Amino acid sequence: MLSWDEFDKEDTEVAAKSANAGQAAEPTMDRLDSAGGAAALEARAVTATDSAAVARAKASLDTLDIAEGLAELEGASARVAVDEKRMINCRADLNQLVPFKYDWAWQKYLDGCANHWMPQEVNMTADIALWKNPEGLTDDERRIVMRNLGFFSTADSLVANNLVLAVYRLITNPECRQYILRQAFEEAIHTHAYQYCIESLAMDEGEIFNMYHEIPSVAKKATWGLKYTRSISDPKFETGTVETDKELLRNLIAYYCVLEGIFFYCGFTQILSMGRRNKMTGVAEQFQYILRDESMHLNFGIDVINQIKIENPHLWDAEMKEEASQMILQGTQLEIEYARDTMPRGVLGMNAAMMEDYLKFIANRRLSQIGLKEEYPGTTNPFPWMSEIMDLKKEKNFFETRVIEYQTGGALSWD
Repeated sequence: MLSWDEFDKEDTEVAAKSANAGQAAEPTMDRLDSAGGAAALEARAVTATDSAAVARAKASLDTLDIAEGLAELEGASARVAVDEKRMINCRADLNQLVPFKYDWAWQKYLDGCANHWMPQEVNMTADIALWKNPEGLTDDERRIVMRNLGFFSTADSLVANNLVLAVYRLITNPECRQYILRQAFEEAIHTHAYQYCIESLAMDEGEIFNMYHEIPSVAKKATWGLKYTRSISDPKFETGTVETDKELLRNLIAYYCVLEGIFFYCGFTQILSMGRRNKMTGVAEQFQYILRDESMHLNFGIDVINQIKIENPHLWDAEMKEEASQMILQGTQLEIEYARDTMPRGVLGMNAAMMEDYLKFIANRRLSQIGLKEEYPGTTNPFPWMSEIMDLKKEKNFFETRVIEYQTGGALSWD
């Protein structure tokens, strides 16, 4: 039997003889390709030991047209250059990750992987005792916990479905798709976290998970988001025209700027305010992790929206700008109504009027981030501690339970 050492030796001898004869040596890789191709064909041959089913399977592959598959994979015959990559309507190879065009998308993917966490890591013992204690929380505080778990348990599912069933298919940049896959997984973790909180507290699951049907302030937000998903979630929907490209852009603004960028902020502020008062610290810790994830989702979405605008300036006309502004203002109004519903009285050092100011402050941020005029001049942030929670990467947990590095073990720095 020929060993690999002998194979190399044979190549050397052949190359030397060919060189002496003034002839080019046959490249080793070409010989391997030839040998490998022959071996693959030999493997296709039906043998006496093959069952009838195996024989049929081999025979069916004889008609496989690899040209059709390659066309689907490659999208173009030549290698992809960075400049050929585009956010939407790109004909370049969707499966060719590098070279990167949008380094920010890849970095967000890496950051998301470093921020991995799981709900079961959070200790819920104190929350369970407090929730079971009739005197542990006020009625206002219990209302806040239940309303927010009711909304968020549905909202993150809406976001995940939108990503998986529509956005991923229509975004034609592979590094952005890589982050979208990570985001979809994080949405699953968030839904898991809300379920874990609901189960730990022994809440009525039917009541909590059906709030988006039964509680008007919750239902309105879910309904508002769903209307921007209907058309693009149709498998037959394709971008490529001005109107369909605008439809995708509307969806991205609705889900990144409004659903994740406005609809989440009242509830996060309420729950994290409870944690700062040493109440429902397990639920609050889960919300803190989720808020960090959502902040990254929001930043990614803003970058995607702005990149689409840069590459397709004809989409960002006066009509689209007005529509985008209205979407953000509508979302702000719905969240103000949700704030009033969830805390009709002052609680946790805040009230609905303060929350309204905060939401208007957030709305101004969303408008300016996509290049639109702020509509609530002079508003300020009444909850600066929320910015600290989102911005700090490493801090002592304000619940005094453990140090949050918020990274996987392999990514930690122990200096």
